[in-house]
Amino acid sequence: MKKRYLLLLPAIALLAACEPSIKDEINSGTYYAGEADFSSYVAVGNSLTSGFMDGTVFKSGQKNSFPNILATQFKIVGGGEFTQPSFEDDINDVGGLLFAGQANPGFPTRMIVNMMPGADGQAIGPQNIDRAVTIEATKQQKKAYHNAGVPGAKTFHLIAPGYGNPSGLLTTPATANPYFVRTATADNATVLGDAMSLKPTFFTNWIGANDVLAYATSGGEGVDQNKAGGTNPAMYGSNDITHAGVFKQVYEQITNTLTSEGAKGVVATIPDVTAIPFFTTVPYNPLSPKLIGEGNIDQLNSLIGLLKQILAKGGQGDRLQLISKTSANPLLIQDKTLADMSALLEGGLTQVVGAGLFPVKLTPEQIKFIAMSYGQARHATAKDLMLLTSKAQIGASLPQSTGNPTMDAMLKKGVSFPISDSFVLNPTEQANIKEATVQFNSIIKATATSKGLAVADMNDILNKAVSGLRVEDGQIYTANYFQGMGNLNTVMFSLDGVHLNGRGYAFIASEILRSINKHYKASIPLVNPAVYPGPTLMVGNK
Repeated sequence: MKKRYLLLLPAIALLAACEPSIKDEINSGTYYAGEADFSSYVAVGNSLTSGFMDGTVFKSGQKNSFPNILATQFKIVGGGEFTQPSFEDDINDVGGLLFAGQANPGFPTRMIVNMMPGADGQAIGPQNIDRAVTIEATKQQKKAYHNAGVPGAKTFHLIAPGYGNPSGLLTTPATANPYFVRTATADNATVLGDAMSLKPTFFTNWIGANDVLAYATSGGEGVDQNKAGGTNPAMYGSNDITHAGVFKQVYEQITNTLTSEGAKGVVATIPDVTAIPFFTTVPYNPLSPKLIGEGNIDQLNSLIGLLKQILAKGGQGDRLQLISKTSANPLLIQDKTLADMSALLEGGLTQVVGAGLFPVKLTPEQIKFIAMSYGQARHATAKDLMLLTSKAQIGASLPQSTGNPTMDAMLKKGVSFPISDSFVLNPTEQANIKEATVQFNSIIKATATSKGLAVADMNDILNKAVSGLRVEDGQIYTANYFQGMGNLNTVMFSLDGVHLNGRGYAFIASEILRSINKHYKASIPLVNPAVYPGPTLMVGNK
């Protein structure tokens, strides 16, 4: 199988190198702008607008941003120049950012699929490419670009003066965004102000996802400001859900500004997390008896069984279940919504260890560690969503020794030691996300209606893509994660699991074009996603 993969790579590389083309012959009588004027097109938004994919913005990837694809089509019907932030300093075409010449783990290189077989004989799979980052975050271009998508931006960031001030990168927490620092025309410039300086006649606005997605990708580690009542964004944490009242006020301000000089445009809704592979790829029950190690199950069950008995005294015995020797087992996770039973566990374990009934001898400190670790632990259910990042946690050893070699060998994350709550979305967190998404999308649609703007309902479109969407080329595209050669040509999401790949952005561009053609009585050709690149496959990692 691996040899077959390797033989396919030259052909895949050739396909990936193909330039997108317009299927239909250009004919001025066939295509027209309708009621829209595309002479100055501006795109405002976040990472989804910037062309972010595979965990970063990189030179060749940015060319396949959906605004750049749209601008190419707009030129057929009179569209003008379209500029994007310069990535000419991305010498190795890997993205990432340097801060004063130093690499930052929060801004890594782009991800590729390493097809080289690993120790287990299987392809190593997705990983960050091992090349040097050459993009300096503080090297300012001081130029307004038609693509005003800023990775990480929330609604209120678009109107925040100083969001591109380099000194804001040094504050705690940071008040500036390194991607906007690179392009801001002045230290006190705003994203929206710079975009408006280009005097747009047409715009796309896909902002708002990060107002809820940051909470989701952090495993619900932020605060739901709708519940907390927080209406001052200056006091928000980076992972907080924006208050709906704040969202409405800011979104309307952005829309009023964009349309203030007569521009028409398209706004896009926010996709639900269940349509994004970052939240749907890792199953809640991936632990087969073979993966756990059949010879380890009895010993592990002796530990879990004792903890289960102690928890039962507090009416919480159902939190844990014994490991099955015949079927798939759920992951052991931390759930901060549960009552903390660590005191009960510490007392019970102290008695059991004192009576010599525990498999190994433990010191009081080790007893306390286990009790604290299991105080809010439970086994996952089908109602939980495991984040894509949880995959690396499963089966991992603890970062620090318990001081007991036997316990160290027994405690593996997800198996006998709970995976942190930050790698899971529990039902309560999912409900917070769902409520905010519904509220935000209602605001987006209502605002668009009041201004006579077109709506690209990305929430509906990507939800349909979960089961597969057939497009003009006859291919069925899906919202799945890369799974190997089987879905190489149909996967629309990049390897970070949150953002689209080139093919996915082409798909999005076509959906926006449909909205434009219908709403503004235009006739602009759609694009063929099949000729845009999907995952990057490499033999090795250089």
